[in-house]
Amino acid sequence: MHERIRKALEPLNLAAAFTLLAVGYGLQHEVEGPQRALIWPLLGATMLGVLAVDWVPRRPVLRAGSYLLQAACAFALIAIAPRTGIAPILLVVLVAELAMDYSPRTVLVLAVLLNTALYMALQAGGHSSPHIQLTLYIGFQAFAALTTHYARSAERARDRLALVNADLLATRALLADSARDNERLRVARELHDVAGHKLTAMTLNLRALAADPAFAGRQEIALAQQLSSELLSDIRSIVQAMRFDQGLDLATALRALAAPLPRPALRLQIEDSVRVTDPAIAEAVLRLVQEALTNSARHADADVVHVSLACRDGRLRIHVEDDGRVSSPVREGNGLSGMRERIAAAGGRIELGTSERGALRIDASLPA
Repeated sequence: MHERIRKALEPLNLAAAFTLLAVGYGLQHEVEGPQRALIWPLLGATMLGVLAVDWVPRRPVLRAGSYLLQAACAFALIAIAPRTGIAPILLVVLVAELAMDYSPRTVLVLAVLLNTALYMALQAGGHSSPHIQLTLYIGFQAFAALTTHYARSAERARDRLALVNADLLATRALLADSARDNERLRVARELHDVAGHKLTAMTLNLRALAADPAFAGRQEIALAQQLSSELLSDIRSIVQAMRFDQGLDLATALRALAAPLPRPALRLQIEDSVRVTDPAIAEAVLRLVQEALTNSARHADADVVHVSLACRDGRLRIHVEDDGRVSSPVREGNGLSGMRERIAAAGGRIELGTSERGALRIDASLPA
């Protein structure tokens, strides 16, 4: 319920509500008789259709139904007051909404149908100059549609830029982690090869010095032998700890991947046993989650994507599931096909499907 309230209070919905109130106020002063009682119920149904565009899942049938409801209410109000020229404003709002969902060519066809019906309704209602009224509203509709189209284009460009930025952040996180591992390994080798070698030589020299009768029994030499032996042991322990590879930090990279995206949010769960040392495997996991986020946003209208990583039977198991609903059986387009090819190239397997509630689900496994 909280999410629906948030969507209802978005700027475009508030603007539509203000427009409907203005239309209702104008009609109340123009319409007399029993038909006056129908104005606010019809406007309420229109507002319900406006909100349904955001509330219902992104299924073509449901969204088309909400647009048909708005069109029916608009023409009912036009029929009630055809001579006032107030009710056709609702068609301007409707065309702007259509421009958010459909291509310019489809919007043009729908606008022609709506305006043809509008002309017929005005003419049948006895409007003195239906062609002039129609020309005015076609101009308003064109302005609203173009404004909406460019706003949608800017939004898509922003989303594409966010994806590129997320990709760069995630890749940078992996590269930084890999660079730290390489530097740690280099320092470990230097300690082993340089300091370890010299301490070993010093220990041997102290042992030879202690065997010399001239220095036999000197406490200083015995203490130096003990310290050099302990220091050599400590360095070996440090080198061993530094050479222990904890794997690449997938959590940081995946969160960096999802952070710039406005939606869906990423819910990540990685078991402690997961350890990925191969950059190619890490890259495959990164691209899989990236494609899953994109598909969940575009096709399932999801708000949250759950990603879990676990290690089972010597393989890395990835499970991805969102909270949206896919409108049809999963079909592999370029994105999903590329995901399958990338996982296969890394020696893995992938299964695509939907959950019981219709959410997108991805199960993949890769060499651990």
